[in-house]
Amino acid sequence: MPRKIIIDTDPGQDDAVAILLALASPEDLNVLGIVAVAGNVGLAQNAENALKIVELSGRTDIPVYAGCARPMRRPLVTAEHVHGETGLNGPDLPSPTIALEDQHGVDFIIETLRQEEPESVTLCTLGPLTNIAMALVKAPDIASRIAEIVMMGGAYFEVGNITPAAEFNIFVDPEAADIVMRCGAPLTLLPLDATHQVLTTRPRLDALAAIGNAAGAAVASMLEFSERFDLEKYQSQGAPLHDPTVIAYLLQPEIFSGRLCNVEIELASELTRGMTVADYWHVTDRHKNVTFMRSADAEAFYCLLIEKLKKLP
Repeated sequence: MPRKIIIDTDPGQDDAVAILLALASPEDLNVLGIVAVAGNVGLAQNAENALKIVELSGRTDIPVYAGCARPMRRPLVTAEHVHGETGLNGPDLPSPTIALEDQHGVDFIIETLRQEEPESVTLCTLGPLTNIAMALVKAPDIASRIAEIVMMGGAYFEVGNITPAAEFNIFVDPEAADIVMRCGAPLTLLPLDATHQVLTTRPRLDALAAIGNAAGAAVASMLEFSERFDLEKYQSQGAPLHDPTVIAYLLQPEIFSGRLCNVEIELASELTRGMTVADYWHVTDRHKNVTFMRSADAEAFYCLLIEKLKKLP
């Protein structure tokens, strides 16, 4: 029986790859819907990007919703400097012919969790956690019905990528992240510590381009664009591929390793706001609330990604 998931996302080239990976895996993942959130760019553009990716996948049966247009308490910070003004710079994807659902994305999340069997739906978050936190605030009863929340966000050993201390998804809406970390549902975090081990090296980009379908060509073009920023920043052989780690974890959890530990979000300090403070070494007696993935097998990750993307149009 495929695992039921909702994807919450701010696409973003790496979000797009994650969505394609999920939609290429119907035997393992039943995508109940995709919900856009403000993050890499504004909500309207992210929602349109989600529609474009769904069309690229050929899975136009998947409903797409728009969620929250701004963080819970703070002005929106975006990342056009990384992803381009559209959030999906690189390939020239056509305007979508499918449309957004009328229902608000937060209400879709709440309704779905209430209608499905308890602990049968996994939330996969690829962007700021605003929609998930708003759902938990609006309907606290859903927390006990969530099977798991698998999140791309945060960092501890790699520290920050938008500030010296904070990873982008958490920094954009730290109050939302704090609510999610405290919600009591099973939580798994794919932080920069893991994503910085799955780099888009030249041979891997060439292998994606060589798949020979529209999805492979689009993914190669997207990552060619988005990696230029990280290549300059990190001076590495490739750029981290963040969000697909969430879907890869659902498909092959053995690719990743980490441990259950306490993770809390810094809210007060202007110097370290949005930092994910992970008690990885268990030096406190704080409640262990998050499975924090510290490492990843890059070869297995890219083998999985290429194998799945070959199944798309």
